[in-house]
Parts: sequence; structure tokens; C-alpha cells
Amino acid sequence: MRSAEFRRGREEGWRELEDLVTRVEKRGIKSVSADELQKMPLLYRSALSSLSVARSIALDRNLLRYLEALTLRAYLVVYGPRTSLIAGLSHFFRYGFPDAVRKAGWHILIAFAAMALGIAAGFVLVNSEAEWFNAIVPDGLAGGRGPSASAEYLRSVLFAPWDGFKESFIVFANYLFQNNSMVAILSFGVGFMAGVPTLLLLVYNGLIVGAFLAIHYQRGLLVDCIGWLSIHGVTELGAFILCGAAGLVVAEKIIFPGRYSRLEALAIHGKQAAIIACGAVAMLFIAGFIEGGLRQLINVTSWRFAFAAVTAVLWGVYFLYCGKGAQHALSA
Repeated sequence: MRSAEFRRGREEGWRELEDLVTRVEKRGIKSVSADELQKMPLLYRSALSSLSVARSIALDRNLLRYLEALTLRAYLVVYGPRTSLIAGLSHFFRYGFPDAVRKAGWHILIAFAAMALGIAAGFVLVNSEAEWFNAIVPDGLAGGRGPSASAEYLRSVLFAPWDGFKESFIVFANYLFQNNSMVAILSFGVGFMAGVPTLLLLVYNGLIVGAFLAIHYQRGLLVDCIGWLSIHGVTELGAFILCGAAGLVVAEKIIFPGRYSRLEALAIHGKQAAIIACGAVAMLFIAGFIEGGLRQLINVTSWRFAFAAVTAVLWGVYFLYCGKGAQHALSA
């Protein structure tokens, strides 16, 4: 069948659908009448049927591309959400994210315990034998803060002067966000392997923190180090724990799918895990901003502890109470 023959009798409907879709995209759903609004799903299904036939009889590629683009645009208009990006993000952070976190209570406790175990183990190992530090912490991350580092050098890092707006809030904060988000997403993504790699990643990240604490403890700088870590660590480590908890949610539904098949259980509960992981990545963006610039702007240990306490309270209130008991849903 030639393209011209195929188009005859169908093209009028395609053009009408394209006109309606274009009007909605430019001026909103109110730009079409009630009759046109009722007709749009019929025109969309007709165009979708034409695309299916066109693919089976291998017509010219230009026509295929046109129908594919038209049906995709029409799908978003007919079945897409009727909310703006800002409204969607607002709903996510006001209701979706905190609610998903509250539902993952015991997963978060397990993730927290895994990281706490790593911190304790890292501290004990390095404090008993300093050379463990080199085995635990990569050279690039250590930055010279190893067993041979002097107390003066460690102190100079803890209280280093501010590098300026560009270096602190743009360059360094962006670097931190990229690296931290990659590790966090990995701990979520490997949850399908029964959660074992997720727990190992949490323990390993804890080992690194514990190793740094031990090195500073040996130089009499433990309190200053905890203050230096806490100012961003409340948000950053919290995000790592949440991503790990999201991975454990996935692991649970694979190991214990209940009355559903494993794929069905993942389809039902995977959204909760994804919401937690996405929200945790947003937390890492905030943590990168704090670590990249605010940590060195606030160069007094007591102030750092105060800032960390405030962030801990704010996150606690947010997760415990934000959107609690409310039934909110995005309008379809």
C-alpha cells in the first residue's frame, strides 16, 4: 500500500488532532470547546491505530515519525497530569516525600544501624591500628588526612578559610552533589539484590566516617571534627540512610512479595522506594550547598553544632508532621 493511499481518508483526522493538540500546548485546555474536548480521545485512538497499521506495512519513515510525534503529544494532552511543574514539586515535597519516609520506618532503622555499625567499626579499627585508615579511605578522599598528618594540618582543614562564592557554592558544592548522589543512588539501585549490597555500602560509608573520627581523636580534635562533620552530615548522612532504606524497601518486596508475584509487588511498592530516593537526592543538593560553603563560613565549633541541631530538628519535624493525616492528590 502506498503512503498516498494510506493517508487518504485518515489525514483529515490527523490534522484535526494536531490542531487541537497545538492549541492546548500553546493556550491551555480552556482553548478548546467541550465538544472538541470529548472528540480528542477518539482522534487520539484513531491516530494510534493508524500508527500501528503504518508500522506493520512499513510505509515511509517521514510518515511514521509524524504519527509517532503526534500520538506522543496527544497522549500527554489527553492523559497527562493537569498540573504545572511547580505544583507537582510542591505536592511531592509537602505530601509525597514525607509520607513515603514515614511508611519506611523499620527500613530506615536498619539502614541507620548499618551505617552506625560501620562508623563504630571504622573508629575501633583505625584507633587500634592507624594503618587501617589507608585500607578504608581512598587516597582521593583522604586528601592528606591520614596517619602521618599532623594535628596542625588537620586543624587547618577543619578551620580552612572560605574560598569565595564561586569556588564554594558553585564549583565545590556541585562536585560534592554529583559524587554523593551517585553513591546514594547506587545504594538504592542495588536493593533488588536482596538488599545485601545496599547494607554493605552503608557499612562502608560508615567505615570512612569512623576512620576520620579516629584520626582526629588521636590528635585531640575529635569534638572539632564532629562539629565539622555535623554541620552538613545531618543532611548528607540522613540522605544516604534514606536511599539505603529505599533499597531495602525494594529488597523486602523481592524477598517477601506476599500474595503478589515479585513483579507485582515491585510495581505496587516500587513507587514508594523511588519517591524516597528522589527526595534523598534533593537532600544531597542541600547538603552540598551546606558543605560547599556554609561549613567554612561557620568556623566556630559550637556554632557548627548549633546549626546541626537546628537542621536535625527541622528535618525531624518535616518527616514526622508534614502532610500527616491529609488526603491530598494531584488532580488528574
